[in-house]
Amino acid sequence: MQILHQINLSLAKVGNDKYSQIFIMPSPFPGMNPYLEHPEIWPGVHLLLIATLAESLSPQLRPNYSVSVEVRMYETSGEQSLLVGIPDVSIENLTDDREKQASQVAVSTPSSQPMRVIVPVPETIKQGYLEIREVTSKEVITAIEVLSPVNKRKGKGRQAYISKRERVLASSTHLVEIDLLRGWEPMPLIGNTVANHYHILVSRGDCRPMADLYGFNLEDPIPCFSLPLRKGDSEPIINLQELLNDIYDRTAYDLKLDYRSDPVPPLSTTDQAWVNGLLTERGFR
Repeated sequence: MQILHQINLSLAKVGNDKYSQIFIMPSPFPGMNPYLEHPEIWPGVHLLLIATLAESLSPQLRPNYSVSVEVRMYETSGEQSLLVGIPDVSIENLTDDREKQASQVAVSTPSSQPMRVIVPVPETIKQGYLEIREVTSKEVITAIEVLSPVNKRKGKGRQAYISKRERVLASSTHLVEIDLLRGWEPMPLIGNTVANHYHILVSRGDCRPMADLYGFNLEDPIPCFSLPLRKGDSEPIINLQELLNDIYDRTAYDLKLDYRSDPVPPLSTTDQAWVNGLLTERGFR
């Protein structure tokens, strides 16, 4: 039997003071839902998570701090611009086609018929992040980054983000870096000898080069952590698990995700077996 989470909404009032009932299927995963990592799904999740974080933190930080949603733009061209936002399956197909075309160029004879090629089209990618500013001084106290594929794939986007990251780490600004993507290359760290699917880095400006790294895996709940602020100020607890579950429910991701297929990026054999068992047990397959 599928697990149904029933919510009564007064906004959907019907005659005779009766209220319609909306049934929501909550995420079947105890922690990060790997189906949200799909390159076609993640941009929306990223946008909603940034907005939800700002909405959640703002009332907790008043009146000493304000939360600003900032936008960073990446200029990419060539292969990287073509790959951003395209599912991995399509990426592999594009690569195969280009290799086939290249081999044909080497052996084919001149022809009056044109060949289909790919032109490197420049593209601007916008990515949101958060800044916690002190109200009186306007100083940026904490930067909150939620990583996207453009940050983790090799190319100009990763280079630009790492440059910005290094500037923050060289300053007194605290950095919170949230990586909820299994794919691609993680951000550079020293001393991390344990491989995990996901990471949350909390780097306090007054404790560098030491920092706190929360590593967790697919079967683990997302850990809570304190948002670093000025010394002596009360630090709110960020519960990403609760925020993501709320986003999942409010925006009906139960209707958008296909649990009959395997997650993208793909899982290891062991992890895929665990996912298959979980989805079967909870009635999604």
